[in-house]
Amino acid sequence: MQHGKYRFIVGFLALPLIVYAIFVISPFVQAFQISMTNWSGLVGTAEFVGLENFQRLWESSDFWNALRHNVYMLALVPVVTLGLGLFFAFMLNVGGKRRKNEVIAGVGGSKMYKFVFFFPQVISVTIIAVIWFNIYNPDPDDGMLNSFLGFIGLDGLQNSWLGEKSLALWCISAVMVWGHVGFYVVLFSAAMASIPRDIYEAALLDGASRFHTFFRITLPLLWDTVQTGWVYMGIIALDAFALVQIMSVNMGGPDGATDVMPLRLYLTAFRDSQFGYASAMGVAMLIVTMTFAVLTMRFARRERIEY
Repeated sequence: MQHGKYRFIVGFLALPLIVYAIFVISPFVQAFQISMTNWSGLVGTAEFVGLENFQRLWESSDFWNALRHNVYMLALVPVVTLGLGLFFAFMLNVGGKRRKNEVIAGVGGSKMYKFVFFFPQVISVTIIAVIWFNIYNPDPDDGMLNSFLGFIGLDGLQNSWLGEKSLALWCISAVMVWGHVGFYVVLFSAAMASIPRDIYEAALLDGASRFHTFFRITLPLLWDTVQTGWVYMGIIALDAFALVQIMSVNMGGPDGATDVMPLRLYLTAFRDSQFGYASAMGVAMLIVTMTFAVLTMRFARRERIEY
């Protein structure tokens, strides 16, 4: 009887595991294998070079420059995106004026606001990049941002934005936040809806301010969702390929100011035809991403609160 149960379970899991191994595990193994060669992308040109590609990677200033930019985005984008998502979700669900027979209530028109916040999620990242590329256009007549600044009399704040070395990376980071914050507003709103209203009502009736309500009730009860969102947003920050490729000057410019690891990998493989070296970059990216995910899940772990 016991063996029959196990055969039943294995029968259901066998096909999905085989598909997963072929289409997920196998590419990772092949990437590591290619990273040990000098393959140029053509059949029959691969020669085994051992760890030479990884040694080149360690000594490459371009790679470290790209990694540094990814780390900057990793430190900034998840914090700002999740912080704004939590703030807006809290205001939409709990931050409204008290109404008759309701101790807590969201702001009026909260459903419409959720739709507006979520709207960038239904737009292709390519379209988002093109839209913001035109918004950042330095031409005061064609660029929406510079035109607006000129219209309100702040001509001194007009800039070349994506063409300015000190601003370009942060301009792209702002677009990344804008494009993803709506997803977390909806996600955190759904999580807050599952928190019993009695908890909020008891806290507010005891004189707790909304500030204390957020940090003492909402955030602890949503911590598992925040932790998962942190990992997801961190992985996005370590990618940023599409936005940088489309929005940056000459893909990674000006002067390497917006270069990131995925873009460096892409250029190395498809422009320079160094697929072995590019695969080594991919392996390095895998290590960095897995390290970030493990450390986040390990050090952000808290005792689960039941309600």
